[in-house]
Amino acid sequence: MTRILAFGLAAALAMTMPLAAQETPAPEGAEVYFVNLEDGAKVTSPLTVIFGLKGMGVAPAGTEKAATGHHHLLVNRPPFGQGDGGAEELSYGLPADDHHKHFGGGQTQVTLDLPPGQHTLQLVMGDANHVPHDPPVMSEVITITVE
Repeated sequence: MTRILAFGLAAALAMTMPLAAQETPAPEGAEVYFVNLEDGAKVTSPLTVIFGLKGMGVAPAGTEKAATGHHHLLVNRPPFGQGDGGAEELSYGLPADDHHKHFGGGQTQVTLDLPPGQHTLQLVMGDANHVPHDPPVMSEVITITVE
């Protein structure tokens, strides 16, 4: 009986602790980039953003397949891995909020409705559980101006 209680307590504690990084390896030379935008671009809204990927494949979230991942678009926030929550992003995955757009269905583009002004964008690939690969596969941060 003591063993059963100990096992149950251990399982309950494990469920309350954050998941550790999976350290899904990134394929050597993998790159993610913006197909139709470059740093300094002047655009109008709504804006279609097309994601490019080289050296790995796209798979929906939850799919455990080597050399694949799905896109995340970071909007108007510090460069990936920096700022508040930067270390947690690298280890435990990307949050889902207005600054972190998830494309867990395997989508490779999105149409954004951004207000006039400057905006920063960055792409980051995530594994089956939204955790960045090791090393992270991410684009440079670009700044666009919506006129």
